Amino acid sequence: MLADVIHARGLARTFRKRKQEVHAVVGVDLDVEAGEIVGFLGPNGAGKTTTLRMLTTLLEPTAGTATVAGCDLIRDPVGVRRRIGYVSQSGSTAPEARAGEEVVDHARLYGMSTAEATERGRQLFRELDLDGLWERQPKTLSGGQRRRLDIAVGLVHVPELVFLDEPTTGLDPQARANLWQHISALREDRGTTVFLTTHYLDEADALCDRILVIDHGAIVASGTPDELKSQVGGDVLTVTVARPDDTHEVSRLVAALLELVRGLDRAGITVSGVESRRPSLDDVFLQLTGRSLRDAEAAPAPPVAEEVTV
Repeated sequence: MLADVIHARGLARTFRKRKQEVHAVVGVDLDVEAGEIVGFLGPNGAGKTTTLRMLTTLLEPTAGTATVAGCDLIRDPVGVRRRIGYVSQSGSTAPEARAGEEVVDHARLYGMSTAEATERGRQLFRELDLDGLWERQPKTLSGGQRRRLDIAVGLVHVPELVFLDEPTTGLDPQARANLWQHISALREDRGTTVFLTTHYLDEADALCDRILVIDHGAIVASGTPDELKSQVGGDVLTVTVARPDDTHEVSRLVAALLELVRGLDRAGITVSGVESRRPSLDDVFLQLTGRSLRDAEAAPAPPVAEEVTV
């Protein structure tokens, strides 16, 4: 059995807000094995960011214990920082600097010589499709190029574990797909363990060996994408109706497709669409948290979709 790169028990964080205690994380237990790509997902306010900040030593836990990359999170935070890479959601490169200088300067903070840092940095530029951009300023790069530069900065000191916080937020579909390949290559080519947060469910489905779901400050589910989807049950039947008031009647009438259509006709409900599909990770979130992470653009007064597992 592979060793755990992250091992946490009872990890908790309480904040004081207006003289009241806010329990952001209430006792997280999690394990990540060497070489895994693990997705850490949850609705806004679920405790995802707080947990990530604790594991990366940016926030001290109120309670609990953890070892990260072989170092005790509480007693040896400096040891943790030396062994991990961290790519924040907002990025870490200075817009006016030169891309190569940013990578080299970061490596020098970890004790690498300028020559070693330059060699390592140029190797990462080749691997991350950043060739020819060494002298460019980050502000002149595309969104995808900037995110790959952020990853180069996070990897230049050769960490065994890298934390990626929303790595593809704001990228176009082509840039996202390109970055997925590079993230997968971290594990396949280097054996790097990857712990990532994301709001893109297709990203978690495509990249992650295992998914941890957090809600209300606690882990509520853990498993492979297929294992989590199998918990939902059978196929999901989506019926789109014209009036929101009809959704309760739809739920009552759902049994089999033929009976559903006949029943809706008898009830005088106008149906604008019926769809049957396999459960998705969004269905998992809906079942676990009562909230959806589906990345849908807002639209005025959409038809109401009633989803029922059959």
